[in-house]
Amino acid sequence: MSLTSLKTVSLQRFSLNFAANIIATLWMLVGSTRAFSWVKPTFVQFAVFALLALGSNVLFSWLAAESGSIFNEQGLVSYLIWPMIILLGGIILARRASNQALVFVPVVLWLVADTLSALLQSLVQFFGSYGWLPNWSYSFLPVLFLVLFLWQTLALLWIFSRRLRIPWWERIIVLVGAVALLTIWQRNVADQPIFKQIPVEPVLEEAALYQQPRLLQQALDSIDPSIDGKTDWYFMGVAGFSDQNVFRSEINKVRELFDVRFGTSGHSLSLINNTYSWLDEPIATKTSILRGLKKIGQQMNADEDVLFLTLSSHGNQDIVQLANPPLAMDNLDATWLRDALDASGIRWRVIVVSACYSGSFIDELASPTTVVITASAADRASFGCTNTAEMTYFGQAFFAESLRGNTSFESAFKDASIRVNERESAMGFEPSEPQMVIGSLMETALPAFEQVLFDKARPSVASITNNATSTTVNILPDNATNISVDEVEIAAE
Repeated sequence: MSLTSLKTVSLQRFSLNFAANIIATLWMLVGSTRAFSWVKPTFVQFAVFALLALGSNVLFSWLAAESGSIFNEQGLVSYLIWPMIILLGGIILARRASNQALVFVPVVLWLVADTLSALLQSLVQFFGSYGWLPNWSYSFLPVLFLVLFLWQTLALLWIFSRRLRIPWWERIIVLVGAVALLTIWQRNVADQPIFKQIPVEPVLEEAALYQQPRLLQQALDSIDPSIDGKTDWYFMGVAGFSDQNVFRSEINKVRELFDVRFGTSGHSLSLINNTYSWLDEPIATKTSILRGLKKIGQQMNADEDVLFLTLSSHGNQDIVQLANPPLAMDNLDATWLRDALDASGIRWRVIVVSACYSGSFIDELASPTTVVITASAADRASFGCTNTAEMTYFGQAFFAESLRGNTSFESAFKDASIRVNERESAMGFEPSEPQMVIGSLMETALPAFEQVLFDKARPSVASITNNATSTTVNILPDNATNISVDEVEIAAE
């Protein structure tokens, strides 16, 4: 049947016409020409669904907008372009077919479909704002929303091409062209939503410029020297990426854990990159990290004391990001960090790198006197780096949950790895595969160090002493164990 013979008769009641147009649209979305039998393309229906579609899209944009967003006229204009194009197409069809009933048919069907799509997207966005969606869903939701936008237009073109009996090859050309056009248009206007946050470039205030050297020096001056004859633990935390609060939050919480529970108060240092902490906390740069390690190395007894160093940021192969605009910073690479640690004179080290691809740091940081723990394998991403989170997946599992309930790093790591894997599996993410490597000498010394760290109620002291030929681990006063480096190496073989 041609479009010329298409007759549409309006029903007596508005509600019946309204319901009929929804049914017609559902038929359209499944590619059925039955849509033409149901559609009621009156001007009133056009006006109502135009308002509903506009309102639904405004609602979705408002729900998806970040805090502080404002109304964006360009976004509104970008949305209105397509209903106008569809309406113009209906006018052209009506004139060519000499059938005025066709004027509002395409645009009514499209507007109903757009309303349903926008309401669905708004519902999804609402659930997301309350954290009711699994994290894995965010990886495909943008694609889903694009598919919905394409679907409603392609379905409209499909039923009209069938009604007009257009040859199959012409249909394919039209549909492929429409997909290309709509996709390119959607991507180009993605940064012009109806509600848009005006980007504010970070500004380094004059007060912060002069405050930073003082903050760093105060932090360094607060690091106390160790007590000879006993093992002291030192803590250093680095939050590398300023634009996401999760890294600052993670380092601050880990420092609190070590200072309060593990007794590192007076022996701890935090270097934080964050947009809102310029005036309060020393920033993390290669210079501040180097000075921090040097100061800790000076205050420590290299034979007796241990440094717990944790890094939290975005990462890549052999890289932990250091970013704090408007300052331009060099990223932290594994080779540089190893050289800085060696130059500081810090011998005994427990290093935790919480970042994507952090396993790539292991080869450079590993040594006989070092424990290296990473949130992921060298070729895997880690997860949880969002502004809404207080800690990353690995940080939450290792520091907030496992480390509080275990008395060794190895058992805490194994427990955390299980927790992370369960959470990633539930989210549908590729496993991050956290890694842990213990150096040959540290494998022997670590139980003594852990006794001091995890059992603060005991008055006993664990100490590590050196001479020219051997390293000895002493646990006092209950017992004494003397293990030489040679014996450790034989045992390792």
